[in-house]
Amino acid sequence: MIGLEVHVQMNTKTKIFCGCSTAFGAEPNRHTCPVCLGLPGVLPVLNREVVRKAVMAGLAINSDIAHYSKFDRKNYFYPDLPKAYQISQFDKPICVGGHIEITTGGVTRDIKLNRLHMEEDAGKNIHSDDPARKVSYVDFNRTGVPLMEIVSEPDLHSADETYEYLTKLRQIMKYIDASDCNMEEGSLRCDVNISLRPKGEQKLGQKVEIKNMNSFKAIKAAIEYETTRQTRMLEDKERIVQETRLWDADKNVTFSMRSKEEAHDYRYFPEPDLPPIVLTDEYIDEIRSSLPEFPDARRKRLIADHALPEYDAGVLTAAKQVAEFFDETVKCGAQPKKVSNWIMSELLARVEDPEKIRESKVTPKSLAMLISMIDDNTISGKIAKTVFVEMIETGGMPDVIVKTKGLTQVTDTGEIERVVDEVLAANPQSVADFKAGKVQAMGFLVGQTMKLSKGKANPQMANEILMKKLKG
Repeated sequence: MIGLEVHVQMNTKTKIFCGCSTAFGAEPNRHTCPVCLGLPGVLPVLNREVVRKAVMAGLAINSDIAHYSKFDRKNYFYPDLPKAYQISQFDKPICVGGHIEITTGGVTRDIKLNRLHMEEDAGKNIHSDDPARKVSYVDFNRTGVPLMEIVSEPDLHSADETYEYLTKLRQIMKYIDASDCNMEEGSLRCDVNISLRPKGEQKLGQKVEIKNMNSFKAIKAAIEYETTRQTRMLEDKERIVQETRLWDADKNVTFSMRSKEEAHDYRYFPEPDLPPIVLTDEYIDEIRSSLPEFPDARRKRLIADHALPEYDAGVLTAAKQVAEFFDETVKCGAQPKKVSNWIMSELLARVEDPEKIRESKVTPKSLAMLISMIDDNTISGKIAKTVFVEMIETGGMPDVIVKTKGLTQVTDTGEIERVVDEVLAANPQSVADFKAGKVQAMGFLVGQTMKLSKGKANPQMANEILMKKLKG
């Protein structure tokens, strides 16, 4: 039984309770002020954009949005927590319940969610690598960066399901532009709670938490290791204790960090310096109306409306930017399956990050025009790939490139016949081979025809004329 606590760092420009920048990578302690450092006499002021993004996320994961919620103080002492408490939400979170649909092994089901709540991030401890100087430092730049904590029920049952759930959750958060979900920068982090129980029993086993996981690969490996470890303990009649463990990526093992605190150990109480959050139906409906079409709905639409294969629809909807690029290209008049083929095989192969497809010099309009020029026999498919490379490099429109470089497809029967005659005269052995029943010789002769015409001969006409002359 696996439950996840996923911390998603919101991509607001400023922190949750002050005006300090949330930009990643600044010199240590540059993005700080008396509020996020917790100095005496300061008061937090809630960033309204944080509330908006939390509501967006809640609607996207099918949660109920609370009309009344509040902040609480979660008290614990840690070097990277300057106030010795974290402003979070305890008994009145902003979003309750929800589910995320996943498909693994051909089976689709909903993973139930417990809640989504807002909180502030802590700072970052930095430990010296010098063994002679056992020194630690604290960087408070991250302190006060807004987080959403999305808590699932213990409704996942394998490492594969967990991987699929996290992939889907990250995709949704990026679709609504709530977070960049960059795990390398700590924008998405995960605590994994895992327990085992005999099949058929309803009572949950003793859970163990694996803390601060920051890669999907590590999460999958840690779950597989911990499942094996707990299985062995239960078979040997050993008692599993509730604890927090960490993952050692070098040794591929979990190890004990501390015994797990219960909620009451944090001494939660309402945050006295912040008023409760009261949301109206109008506010929630306004945000709901601004949401984009989500990946699952978009994928199903592409399959239903454009008869695309499941695979194509999955690739095209993995990133919202790619899905929008596809839709715009189709609106420009291009045939959907051909658009899909060009995006998947040519455009995405030349774009480092699918989410930056708009940074490519190829536009939906220019791609649609290129496909149209193939359809009306202005250029061949082979020439189109040459034109496409030019479009990628210069941003030129395909009609201009074709005209400037003289790449228009030859459809003049007389001109193609002249090229075919020249090819037949230069390759008497291949002609003899074909007449002797070696059909592969035809492919060679077609290739020579296309080569001599510099790829500009209409392939279908070249085939027909060759066949006519060989059999004549």
